Amino acid sequence: MGAAEPVLGVGAACGAPPPGAADTCQQPAASRSGVGPQLAGSLPEPCCPAGLSAAWRSQSTGRGSTHNEIVSSLPLQMSLYFNLYFFPFWWVSSVVMLQLKYPVLPDYYKFILVTVIVLVSLIEAIRLYLGYMGNLQEKVPELAGFWLLSLLLQLPIILFLLFNDGLKIQPLERAVHIIFALFLTFQVIAAFLALKRMVNQLAVHFSLKEFDQLDDHPRSDYLAWEKKRVQAPWRVGQNFEEAPPSNIDWESALRA
Repeated sequence: MGAAEPVLGVGAACGAPPPGAADTCQQPAASRSGVGPQLAGSLPEPCCPAGLSAAWRSQSTGRGSTHNEIVSSLPLQMSLYFNLYFFPFWWVSSVVMLQLKYPVLPDYYKFILVTVIVLVSLIEAIRLYLGYMGNLQEKVPELAGFWLLSLLLQLPIILFLLFNDGLKIQPLERAVHIIFALFLTFQVIAAFLALKRMVNQLAVHFSLKEFDQLDDHPRSDYLAWEKKRVQAPWRVGQNFEEAPPSNIDWESALRA
């Protein structure tokens, strides 16, 4: 019976294996070396391996699904894909229409239209690049930059080209501007929702990392610190002060 005590201790400390790993964790009782058949039948089953128990703990806490969750937006990616092919058509249409109506435009509108087309071309190249990188690789800074460029620069410029009657807007220009404005409006909404999901996932990851650090820290350290805090609270911490010595003469006080 002396050889059975360590086996009982190990089984009690490890706990019950997960339901799916029962066949893997259990072993035949007759195959245990050093224990008789009658005694082996009364002993508990050994603990499951460390890998299975760790996987069981990660599944029970839901950490595995959180780390593998995909938060990229499929509608946003489809919109970026079609926008990438639509933008050259918008650029060609705008340049052709500008060339046709350039002689009848005022001088300040000529300068404004040329500047707007150059700015829109540069901003759109940067915006599409940030949108692809931020959405596919789930990078919050790139996707936030894409959202800001779409909302603060590109959308107001397109609305200016669409609703300013002094530019002598042609039907082809109006059509391509409306489609571009619809793309930008949809992308602003979809990017905002994708950013919200990514930020929430990052917050969950930071919380789980803090819990992992607490799990890795030995419990004995916390117990020792608590014991020191109770026994000598002025000594806990890095900058502690020694207890001030007493100036009372206890012998003279007792004699009095």
